[in-house]
Amino acid sequence: MPNSKGKMDHFGMSSYSASTIAAIATPPGTGAVALIRVSGPRAAEAVGTVFQGRDRSDWRAREQHFGKIVDEQGEVIDEVLMTFFRGPASFTGEDVVEIATHGGVVVTNRVLRRILSQGVDPALPGEFSQRAFLNGRMDLTQAEAIMDLISAQTELAAKAATEQLSGRLGDALQKIREELISLTAHVEAYIDFPEEDIDPESSDALRTRAASIGASIDQLLATADQGRILREGLRTVICGAPNAGKSSLLNVLLGFERAIVNEAAGTTRDTIEEVVNLNGIPIRLIDTAGIRENPGAIEKEGIERSRQQMAIAELILFVTDGSKSREEALAVEPPEGARMLRILNKSDLPLHPDWKGEEGIRFSCHAPDAADLIREKVFQYITEEQGMDTANLTAINGRHQACLLRAREALNQAKALLEQGESPEFIAMDLRQCLESIGDVIGKTDIEEILGEIFSAFCIGK
Repeated sequence: MPNSKGKMDHFGMSSYSASTIAAIATPPGTGAVALIRVSGPRAAEAVGTVFQGRDRSDWRAREQHFGKIVDEQGEVIDEVLMTFFRGPASFTGEDVVEIATHGGVVVTNRVLRRILSQGVDPALPGEFSQRAFLNGRMDLTQAEAIMDLISAQTELAAKAATEQLSGRLGDALQKIREELISLTAHVEAYIDFPEEDIDPESSDALRTRAASIGASIDQLLATADQGRILREGLRTVICGAPNAGKSSLLNVLLGFERAIVNEAAGTTRDTIEEVVNLNGIPIRLIDTAGIRENPGAIEKEGIERSRQQMAIAELILFVTDGSKSREEALAVEPPEGARMLRILNKSDLPLHPDWKGEEGIRFSCHAPDAADLIREKVFQYITEEQGMDTANLTAINGRHQACLLRAREALNQAKALLEQGESPEFIAMDLRQCLESIGDVIGKTDIEEILGEIFSAFCIGK
């Protein structure tokens, strides 16, 4: 957390308006252009001192100005394009200057050091986004969506992050919060007038309102798995006996030769992990060693890892050689109760009678539509069995889920007390706890402790 002091904003937290910060906001390396961001009350002054071009008094907001960054001796460091954003109409809500330099590591760092020499502080990870939150430019869900957008692995994941960044999740939570405030106010009105008991009719009405709020919370909680899959990918383990065609399946789904394929049993001795894009849904494919009895020492370790991967898999693609008998093809049965799609491989060969009537996907890696067939079945599983709704991309993350679970528990406790006719003071305490938990999600309460955890995951310059 920055240690500079500033005025207190409407969240009761410092907006750090007394300090000016700067950082490189693009990935390090060689490229055509790099971006340096400067934010704070002295942003224009600090940059204006080292920028040769249009005089600072003539800078117009949101217009690019061509000029040069010079060192202490007036020697040119780089020719740049400079853009000035006047607060509060900027990303952080403060005065912001963005400098587009040439993208070499040396020149970009020289420009940054020159700006820092003007009494500007280096930005901490996530500090620009943190200032945007503290200055009321976004709520906490929108700030978190920035990292989701940066790390999105598919277009669908990026779309979900963009919708969260636009305020869709925050708006839904704000509506719940407003309904809770109104409900709490009604309950606390009975505290102000102790001679008035909560009559049965009023109690029914309060329970109905609480049930409606609970349904809205449950609706958001139902998107937790969807959000996790979009952010991390569905953990999909490819397993089966040796030579069943597991590595061939991985290669087909990836579209390139990632795993070694050989007729010798035990070729794959360790897990191989890759991510594929399945209609916008990231799938984390894990190829494992074939499971059989009496393996060698090294292969035995690989088999143990295969079993571990199966135990934590969200979906198992259990590959079986359909041309062999059940006894020959199965060294091990899939774990009981596992979420699984059985793949009867080598469909280009005659199907063994043991597999007649067996539910499974007939597959051959040599078929031209092999990848499409498996992709279709996996996508069907995710949308139907996992409940992934690609049309509704509201998707909470793990922190949101923990807060909403606390909110739901407190709300259920309040509903139970209403049912029992308990004192309004106790009911109001649970409702306030629910309200505080909802506020934790969007940043409408004292959340000093969680800010560092959230923003520390950001990139420098974001």
